[in-house]
Amino acid sequence: MCITLAKLDLLEALCNNGSLMNMNDKKLIYVLTGLPIVVLAFFVGIYVGGNGSQPAELVTNNAVTADQFSHYWKAWKILDEKLVTASSTSNENKIYGSIQGLAESYGDPYTTFFPPAEAKIFKEDIAGDFGGVGMEIGVKDRQLQVISPLKGSPAEKSGVKSGDFILSINGTTTVGMSSDQAVKYIRGPKGTEVKIMFLPTGSQKPVTKTIVRDTIVVPTIDTSLKPGGISVINLYSFTASSPDLFRQALREFVLSGNHKLILDLRNNPGGYLDAAWDIASWFLPAGKTVVTEDFGQNGSPNIFRSKGYNIFNSNLRMLVLVDGGSASASEILAGALQENGVAKLVGTKTFGKGSVQELISLTPDTSLKITIARWLTPKGHNLSNEGLTPDYEVAVTEKDVAAKKDPQLEKAVQLLQNMP
Repeated sequence: MCITLAKLDLLEALCNNGSLMNMNDKKLIYVLTGLPIVVLAFFVGIYVGGNGSQPAELVTNNAVTADQFSHYWKAWKILDEKLVTASSTSNENKIYGSIQGLAESYGDPYTTFFPPAEAKIFKEDIAGDFGGVGMEIGVKDRQLQVISPLKGSPAEKSGVKSGDFILSINGTTTVGMSSDQAVKYIRGPKGTEVKIMFLPTGSQKPVTKTIVRDTIVVPTIDTSLKPGGISVINLYSFTASSPDLFRQALREFVLSGNHKLILDLRNNPGGYLDAAWDIASWFLPAGKTVVTEDFGQNGSPNIFRSKGYNIFNSNLRMLVLVDGGSASASEILAGALQENGVAKLVGTKTFGKGSVQELISLTPDTSLKITIARWLTPKGHNLSNEGLTPDYEVAVTEKDVAAKKDPQLEKAVQLLQNMP
């Protein structure tokens, strides 16, 4: 057997009594659209000088002088006096716009300010149940791009693919648009339509798709069996429930008596880091590095090490399927298994999304999302810069899709069938 008998008791105990980790009792790092977010909360007071004076706390910053900040108030005054539509803009909206511009000036596509409407949408994303078309999007090389369509979503049914570029949404160009801004345009009531112009990967011809919005529930996991005693676990997202669901899937695998496993992380855009960390711990000895949170010059690295559930011995034969839709938590898990010698990767290069965002409440209904760190694999590879390269590169062509063939899964099955 691929599981040691002594540790079978651990798995059985966990299945009967619950997970070793209660997700609700821990600080969670979330990766929505591939974005890990440490959820914290504190409030920052904002003062606007009505007479053009500067708040003292702003100009005492070593990086900003009173003279430099005076340009801001001068521009405010000129706009109020000259702009014909100035009377329709509240001071609150001016402040929100100023904060958004400040966040954008740092040049990081995932650092952004959420005014009330956007903050509400973002909270719905974290809840995992929302109205839309069901695709995770991100920014790569300054271009808005589909990370992956969610399984069974309107986007997937409309033929949206991982890697498709998004050129416009309801006629609004996406040039310079952040992923969070794009979400605002794509969202809408269930049953309504949204027109999105895509540029498919490798194509020179844009395609406009009219997609009917629906209530999107993020899928999590399912299992299947392949010839030759091969078990397959498809993990579609890393939610708060993923550790328990994965543990149940592992129990099915163990009870089957098989020792060959395929973990399918294709089109999995991420989720809770804690879920990826917990799942990796089933295959790694205690203390082995799962991922490193690198803060650069802003602090010491935070190393996430295996919790040591590792119930499998050297008889386990495991492959992981990845593609361009595998991002963030998927890359963390796949990278940990690959670089610790537990599994080989099959498929195509992953998306390459490994930055950490901290979500900070500025007011009760606004927040600021800031990139504070980068994810590094156990061997120190920056996931944002490099992604993961499979050990066995296998592409899926349009002909394969039309013929309903899956050469990546077929390759993984073939490889495992040839293993003892």
